[in-house]
Amino acid sequence: MAGGLHDKVLDVLGHEIAAGVHPPGSVLRIDEVEQRFEISRSVAREVVRSLASIRLVLGRKRVGIVVRPRADWNAFDPLLIRWQLAADRTAQLKTLAELRTAVEPVAAAAAALRASDEDAAQLVSLAERMVATARAGDLDTFMAADVAFHRLVLTASGNEMFAQLHEVVEELLQWRAGHGLMPTHPRPVAVRLHCEIAECIRGGDRARAEEAMRELVAEALDGTLSGLAAAAQ
Repeated sequence: MAGGLHDKVLDVLGHEIAAGVHPPGSVLRIDEVEQRFEISRSVAREVVRSLASIRLVLGRKRVGIVVRPRADWNAFDPLLIRWQLAADRTAQLKTLAELRTAVEPVAAAAAALRASDEDAAQLVSLAERMVATARAGDLDTFMAADVAFHRLVLTASGNEMFAQLHEVVEELLQWRAGHGLMPTHPRPVAVRLHCEIAECIRGGDRARAEEAMRELVAEALDGTLSGLAAAAQ
């Protein structure tokens, strides 16, 4: 029960901070959090610790819990990404697309150079699964393969910093699916590009692996923005 309360209160306060309801410099007080959500002091403190771990707040003696400047926030934390997508999804989507454009094509090129035979074969297998599930309209299985594909490209790059960005990409992919922005039958161009990337990595074609991944990230942003525009009509 305490864990459930913690998660609910954390989600509410996280969304509010990301949306500017509690702007940088504003103060949250433990007793006010307790009263507002009707929770114990220990749960309230755990919520504050969780917010502090994402660098959203900082405790100050004789002041309270202060909301930190946005520049201090851990922008790579999956929870914060989720909250910022809720607060201003178009701006956050473009920010994430810029990050993906900077990282994933380079990771694909590196994977073409460094991926083990096993990883390369697994990428091809995941791409083939995406082809089959896209045709069948099995979106849940398609998305699971999609998430695994992008995670493996990042890890197969051999760059441990790239590898640690997999949670950022996964949060975005899952958010897109969870908000109805993925068609039941994914776009053929997206499926084809996954297959091409896998084959380029297996064949060691660094230049085309990078180019195809760049095309895929651009296609994903276009598809997501188009879906948002259609939903708003």
